[in-house]
Order: sequence, then C-alpha cells, then structure tokens
Amino acid sequence: MSSAFKPEQARLPPARALSTPPFKIGLCQLSVTPDKERNIKHARKAIEEAAQKGAQLVVLPEIWNSPYSNDSFPLYAEDIDAGHDASPSTAMLAEISGQLRITIVGGSIPERCGDQLYNTCCVFGTDGKLKAKHRKIHLFDIDIPGEITFMESKTLTAGETPTIVDTGAHLLCYPGAFNMTTGPLHWELLQRARAVDNQLYVATCSPARDTGASYIAWGHSTLVGPFGEVLATTEHNEDIIVAEIDYSILEQRRMNLPLAKQRRGDLYQLVDIQRLDAH
Repeated sequence: MSSAFKPEQARLPPARALSTPPFKIGLCQLSVTPDKERNIKHARKAIEEAAQKGAQLVVLPEIWNSPYSNDSFPLYAEDIDAGHDASPSTAMLAEISGQLRITIVGGSIPERCGDQLYNTCCVFGTDGKLKAKHRKIHLFDIDIPGEITFMESKTLTAGETPTIVDTGAHLLCYPGAFNMTTGPLHWELLQRARAVDNQLYVATCSPARDTGASYIAWGHSTLVGPFGEVLATTEHNEDIIVAEIDYSILEQRRMNLPLAKQRRGDLYQLVDIQRLDAH
C-alpha cells in the first residue's frame, strides 16, 4: 500500500545520505551585558572552552553582543559585509573558527545594511571563512497585556530568503531568545515537536537569564534527539554544554518509526527550490 503513496516523490530533490561520523556540539549560553567589547571577549572565551571539551560545532545565542531591546539594536548594529573594524563581532568569529578549526553558528547580532537593521546569523567554517549569512525572516512580535509586549518589527527588517548551510551536519539549529512567558510554554515543546516531525537532532541556544534586563531570556539551551528526547540541557544561568550527535541513532529511529515511507507523494510535494536549482 505504501508504494501507492509514492513516498519517494513527496520530497524533491531526495534527502542527502547520512555520512557524517559522530561529533560533538557545544551550546554556549552566554550572559549579555551593555558592554559590547566585554560580550565579544566573553563569547570568544566560551567558544574556546567548548572547543577544549571537544566541540567541533559551536552555537551561540540570539543577539549575544547586545542587550535584546529595540533601543539597543541601532546602537550595537554592525556592517557585516564591510567586516573587520565595522563588524568586530563577526571578525572575532572568523578568527577563532579558523584558529580552532571548528564550525561556528554565530547566534545572531544586529546588522546594519544601508538604512535597514536585521537580526542576522553568520556561520563560519573550519577555514575561518563565512559560509552563510541568514537574516531572520520571521520577526518576533508579541503583545500579551499584563505580561509582555515586544515588537522586533519596530526597528528590525525581515530577511527575504531561507538559508541552508552545508556543514555536513544534519540538524536544525535555532539560536533563540524566548522570554519568561513564551519560554515555559513553548521553548521545549517546539524543539521536541520539530525533532519528532523531521526525525532530526534539534539544537537551541539562548542567552542566559538576566532578571535586571528589560527583556528577560528564558535560558535552557537544549539538544533534542530524533525521538524528541532531551539529550542535554542547561538551566537559566550561564553555562556551556557539549554533547554528542550520532547519526547511526538517527538512522535507527527512522527505521523504528518509518515516517518517510508514509509520505504521500501522490498528494503533495516538498520542494527544496535552492537545491533543485543548483543541480
């Protein structure tokens, strides 16, 4: 019966084969202060510590070089394309990734491009070169009277394109800064749901909680396995966790629960336009 569903046609092009050996990922839950220079030095130290513990892929939080506020975004924004002195945060990431021969998902920082501001994530490869730059597409706006009101769209511009980075790692990576309202409700729930839906590892990295900040982050940076199991997590304080990603377990879970065979290629298709156009 499943062959009549044409599951092989439900996704174009076909998913890439899993060929990466086990490796370690580091999640750096950083405290963020109004001192940008301190934040950059502190992030570098955390990356070095994660690498010393064996991490080959290191993830930083969303908005790690600046307080998370609309007043701060314009003041801390950097011209990433200009680089060097115009973007000391990404210059540090480029230098340390090449020096340590690791891949860095650089959380995000406020980016200035012309008269626009973006919430931007940069990924650097083991050679220290920029592999990808992603501008946040879905900005965070929330208005719950009596609890929290925050509108990223007040100062930030939404990005225009999704970004897929070929690091050899088959996982979903989310630098995020959920708050004290959405954090306890949605943070772990969404991670585990995406992991089960896609039968993938999901990694999230949050800033550490600062109860004196205008926007208080939830924390709890986490690695979730392909069955929705929490493999490693922090509390809300500053912390670094290093955990192993093993794709043989991923393949085993896909055999245990063969969701791909139930996809209905006779009814719908998921098309990766970027990969399709690249062929």
